[in-house]
Amino acid sequence: MNFLNEAANDYPGAISFASGRPAEEFFSLDSWLSAVPVYQAHAAKVSGESLPLAGRRLAQYGRTAGIVNALIAQQLRNDERIECDPQQIVVTAGCQEALALIVPALCRASGDVMLARNPTYIGITGVADFAGIEIRPVERHASESWEQALERTTARLRQEGKTPRGFYLTPEFDNPTGTVLSEAERRSIIAGCTAHRIVVLEDNPYGMFRFEGEPTAPMMTLDDSGCVIYLATYSKTLCPAVRVGAAVVPKQLFGSAAAAGRLRAELSERKSFVTVNTSQVTQALVGGVLLNEDASLARLVEAPRAHYRRNRDTLLSALETAFGERRGEVAWNRPEGGFFLSVTLPFDFGERETIECARDHGVIVMPMTFFSLDATRRREVRLAFSNAGVADIEAGVARLARYVDEKCCVAAP
Repeated sequence: MNFLNEAANDYPGAISFASGRPAEEFFSLDSWLSAVPVYQAHAAKVSGESLPLAGRRLAQYGRTAGIVNALIAQQLRNDERIECDPQQIVVTAGCQEALALIVPALCRASGDVMLARNPTYIGITGVADFAGIEIRPVERHASESWEQALERTTARLRQEGKTPRGFYLTPEFDNPTGTVLSEAERRSIIAGCTAHRIVVLEDNPYGMFRFEGEPTAPMMTLDDSGCVIYLATYSKTLCPAVRVGAAVVPKQLFGSAAAAGRLRAELSERKSFVTVNTSQVTQALVGGVLLNEDASLARLVEAPRAHYRRNRDTLLSALETAFGERRGEVAWNRPEGGFFLSVTLPFDFGERETIECARDHGVIVMPMTFFSLDATRRREVRLAFSNAGVADIEAGVARLARYVDEKCCVAAP
């Protein structure tokens, strides 16, 4: 990320497909700030306290596990079909803090490792690196189920004296690839993780931004064994600055209510030494919005979802215009939602190519090697379409095409 920030600063005129930020035109700060008194009044009514006292309590240190847990549970029930109790939820400072709390809680011994699909979100690799925990890829061969891939991966790790404890994934519109795991794949992963007592970290920041097709059930709703921790965030559906997320621990962790309770308690204890508690003011903002919206974000995401769909369609059309004659050499996927798609190029694309593309052609794209756990995916790039305008998308793809043409001409005999 530092490298990409430097590239953006060095070439400020370049069109960037690197950032997966939500579109800012849908931020409604005044409206959201006005929701804080709504939650304050709600808190006063629930507690039987006066309105001023409820306000003072919001400004004070608060419960480490959070104060809007019940509203989050209602929203997850309404929007994601996830049934959970408020006591299962630990409110965090965005999903990133949830990862920072959970990963070291799961991986305690020197041989404990995390698993992830390859490529994967750099947030999980950063957390693992800072905690000194190894993260290994789960690669599924074409003839394998995910359960078989997990069996093979686990056996290899145990031969090395290592034990997989967690498996991080974004099953809905994955960052960086934009892909979706089918229900059958999700059930296969749950079966494999249950067999080896591996905790699934199901990260779902993009699930409400489906453009077409039928939604797939979240893994937590398919989990009968208690191996899935669901990770939620309001950074994409509201705005990143609220820094409110949540970890939903199963009622029974691999069949044990006591083990689930211990894990929730440990996450709260770890959080108390990291951030003490998630800002009660921003929790009140989220809580007030949920009160105003009957505990659903469905109405609020309609406009940004339409915007992201338009951007996705613009990007697909621009890729077809620019690379249609190169089909076979250049390929891309068609995500049914989310913020990203991936493009395969006819040459390796790394840091040097990123700089050349930005400097000589005025466009910044994200090498997939930045997300790779084993330095593979060298010929792929990620294009983020969430935070760009239509004109920039069209111009940016045209610039990328000129760079690809230039590289291919140089490589030709």
